[in-house]
Amino acid sequence: MEANKWIFNVLIASYLEPEFVERIRQVDQRLNVIYEPELLAVPQYLADHYSVAVRSPEQEQRWRSLLSQTDILFDFDYSHTQDLPELAPKLRWIQASSAGIGQFVNRNGYDTRMPNTIFTTASGIRARPLAEFCVMAMLGHYKGLLCMIRNQKQRLWERYASTDLQGRTVAVIGLGNIGREVASMACDLGMTVIGSYTVENSTCVERYYSRDQLHSMLSQADVVVLCVPHTPQTEKMIGKQEFDLMKPGAYLINIARGAVVDEQALIDNLQSGHLSGAALDVFQNEPLPASSPFWAMENVLVSPHSASTSNCENERLTDLFCDNIRRFLDGQPLRNVLDPALFY
Repeated sequence: MEANKWIFNVLIASYLEPEFVERIRQVDQRLNVIYEPELLAVPQYLADHYSVAVRSPEQEQRWRSLLSQTDILFDFDYSHTQDLPELAPKLRWIQASSAGIGQFVNRNGYDTRMPNTIFTTASGIRARPLAEFCVMAMLGHYKGLLCMIRNQKQRLWERYASTDLQGRTVAVIGLGNIGREVASMACDLGMTVIGSYTVENSTCVERYYSRDQLHSMLSQADVVVLCVPHTPQTEKMIGKQEFDLMKPGAYLINIARGAVVDEQALIDNLQSGHLSGAALDVFQNEPLPASSPFWAMENVLVSPHSASTSNCENERLTDLFCDNIRRFLDGQPLRNVLDPALFY
């Protein structure tokens, strides 16, 4: 049968607003879009794609039946991470709701257990909210926001002098979609932007450094923003040696993955005062344990891996998915195809 006559079963595996489901249905008449929210997890927050569904035996049987017929899966089925390859043998393509799926795919062996399945990431849809988080963190740090909040709670009127972002240097490590958006916003604030791990050039970046020049770059930065994917090459790429090379008083922002930083080395540098502070959206262990020193540090902003989550997320994700569906049906290359060997 010719490809343009096939009917593809598209199963939506995490909550999506009905209007976005309808948009997906309208892409092409060859799609059989299946959305049964009663079989999915109830979202715990807006754009929650990670909660795991609890189903009755009858509902579970229904879900497994749907999986067995599915050609295209919108989001991973987090209720069947271990046995997805066996339950969905027809899968040709999974559109993820996250950008950083490389470690997840590798950990579950999907790259070898599902050799005929394409995995596409959500790279790019969270670039703006993550960049805005970085701007918030930088402004909050240099304008003394955490100090203001503490003093307000104590009803303490204590004047102070803050500092400007203009003229400061920010090193963006990982100039993909997110890193370039961070660079653009930093430029608008009058900061000097330097960067490494370049995907493509940006007019906002004044100087580029190769991966081998990371240490040279770190020594020049007032702010270091981590945007790299978690790969074997980036595992604990920022450790004691790297922190020692940073300027006294440097500020760290991590919106990458917790594993790219040696957390004990980070704690040591924050406690010693070598680093003036940090804004952390990701951690080695999540949820962050109550015993973690980060919670009590007055110079640390702890975000529960939510800097990327926005009320616009599902709309942007639907835009990406619909565009990729058209490409899939037309036999064109899909956007954001994961290279399992590179982890991104």
